[in-house]
Amino acid sequence: MKKVTILSGSPSTISKLNEALKYMMIQLEQSEVQVEFVSICGLPAEDLLHARYESDSIQTVNALLAESDAVIVGTPVYKGSYSGILKTYLDLLPQKGLENKLLLPVAVGGTMAHLLMLEYNLKPLLSVLGGTQIEKGIFIQNTQVIWNEQKQGIISEEITARLTASIDQFLNKLMKDEAVCSIEVS
Repeated sequence: MKKVTILSGSPSTISKLNEALKYMMIQLEQSEVQVEFVSICGLPAEDLLHARYESDSIQTVNALLAESDAVIVGTPVYKGSYSGILKTYLDLLPQKGLENKLLLPVAVGGTMAHLLMLEYNLKPLLSVLGGTQIEKGIFIQNTQVIWNEQKQGIISEEITARLTASIDQFLNKLMKDEAVCSIEVS
């Protein structure tokens, strides 16, 4: 069974980014893929701020990523770039911690002007960490995810359609890689 880790760079557990990532997680789980959701803000702040590579919490997440076949990396956009908490964690990954992983970047930002952040900020960072299989990223505007009166996130139909299409492409590529590997082994 393929393993996918969803890595959330939101500084809050309740966020528009996490609503989108959880929607993707449900889509993946329906496809018989093992999914783990990691909210970086749930890691001990002291481990992140003091770059404690050896801490149990950091080592646990690093091992989870090492065992994953694919990683979805999500971030809100702040000042035209990925979140500081995401960068702080990624600094604690081994140099080639994303090597041989299928990667899918996801970003939520305030304006369409932030769209280029995926190409000019996030993808180069993922590449430096060994990422060579980086899929076309998904950008979501803040206005495309709203909160209802019960404080539940409502994702626009346009975005759910794009997320579903991206997950379908992501899964096809992930499963295709498995077929290629099994052919090579035979």
